[in-house]
Parts: sequence; C-alpha cells; structure tokens
Amino acid sequence: MKNKLSDKAFTYDLTAPEIKSGLMRARKLVQKFNRLDIEKTEERNAVLKELLGSIGEGSEINQNFYCDFGSHIFIGKNFFCNYNCTILDIATVKIGDNCLFAPNVSLYTAAHPIEIEGRLKNIGTGAPIEIGNGVWIGGNSVILGGVSIGDNAVIGAGSVVIKDVEANTVVAGNPAKPIKRINNYYR
Repeated sequence: MKNKLSDKAFTYDLTAPEIKSGLMRARKLVQKFNRLDIEKTEERNAVLKELLGSIGEGSEINQNFYCDFGSHIFIGKNFFCNYNCTILDIATVKIGDNCLFAPNVSLYTAAHPIEIEGRLKNIGTGAPIEIGNGVWIGGNSVILGGVSIGDNAVIGAGSVVIKDVEANTVVAGNPAKPIKRINNYYR
C-alpha cells in the first residue's frame, strides 16, 4: 500500500479495504522473514527487498522484525537493526546511512485520535518519521510519528522521543531531552 499522503500528517479509516490488504501483504512477508533460517542470507535479503520500500547495500535486520506495511520504510546503506524491532509505518519512515538500532527499538508513525469519537469511528492518524545519517538509537527506545532525528544523533536506551532531535546531540529520558552536544563525529 502506497499512501500519497504519507510524507505529512493525515487521518485514515482503519477498516478501508486497501489498509486491510496492505497489512495482510506485510504480515505474510514478515512471517516469512522471521521464520527463515539465519544462515539463509540471500533469501532473507530477498524478502526484505520485497517487503520494504527500499533497503540499502550492506544493511542488516535481525529477526524478529515487525512492521505494518513495509512499503513505507526506506532504509539507507550500512544500517544495522538488532532483535525485536517494530515499525508501524502507515506513514513514511526514512532511515539514513550508517544507522544503528539496538534491541527492541520501536518507531510508531501510527496513532489514534485523543477524542473517543474518532476512535469509535475507526479513525487512525499517521505522521512520518525521518532519521538522519549516523544515528544510534539505544535499546527499548520509542520514536513517535512526526519526529525528525538529525545526523549523528544518539538516543539513550529507554528513551521516548516525542520531539525533533538536533544533529550531533545526545538525548535520553521519557520524554527524551538533550543531554549533551557531540563535538567529534563522523561526516
């Protein structure tokens, strides 16, 4: 499912046929990926290429990996994603080159209205996530929709990121707050 509104915040109907079919397509591919023998590298990479919008050379995703659609996820080169990553990608997720995800990282572009009426009408909301080059996201961190993370940023383990993170900055906590600037970084 390619959503033409996926590069900006939007609402959608959770019961729409194209939503349901996109979810089912991805669930089948995710299940296939997670069941493949770890030594079947070519087969695993082929499933990821079919599932994702794009994945760059030298990138690796460990099992278990979960996503909603996959087709809204665009990954740069030399990305490493450790175990148990979840990406809810109703909106676009862009991940730059040379990024690292520790275990249990979650990216949520999907949400629901605060008012109960919207939730009762099966309305969902989506907002994109953009992660720059050279970013390291610590274990058990959550990145929410509408967030951009600048190049070379570090997200401390267990953080919940609800606001944009400047390049060359370390943030941590719930909600994540700046801890320090990074002066020595790769360009």
